[in-house]
Amino acid sequence: MQVQEEGKPYDDINIVPMLDLTYVLLIIFIIMTTAAVQGIQVNLPKASATPSLGQNQTKAISITADGTIYLDTYPVTLAELETTLRGYKAANPALPVVVKADASIQYQQVVDVLDLLGRLEISQLGLVTQRLVK
Repeated sequence: MQVQEEGKPYDDINIVPMLDLTYVLLIIFIIMTTAAVQGIQVNLPKASATPSLGQNQTKAISITADGTIYLDTYPVTLAELETTLRGYKAANPALPVVVKADASIQYQQVVDVLDLLGRLEISQLGLVTQRLVK
């Protein structure tokens, strides 16, 4: 470490505090990004093959074990779901939708959602399942 002489200007910059700040910001961004990706947790049914859809503008409808319906991560009723999807369908006629339903819910709730998607003429539809473990 050099001692500063009086009247002589500094010839180097101490970047250690800037690096500390950069590391702290990087950790904050990593934590916030992983926290935002969680979604709604449902117990998916098993299937032997699971085809995939593109995830660019796909809307996800989740039905939890207690029967609550979510559009992406927001709880909605069937009427609200229809209104919201009708708006998305008007903006994007080829709107892809995936349905994630808990394996323990009544089949009628899934049929109600599928019937709603049929009335809205949403043809790009996927049902999310887990791969069957052999």
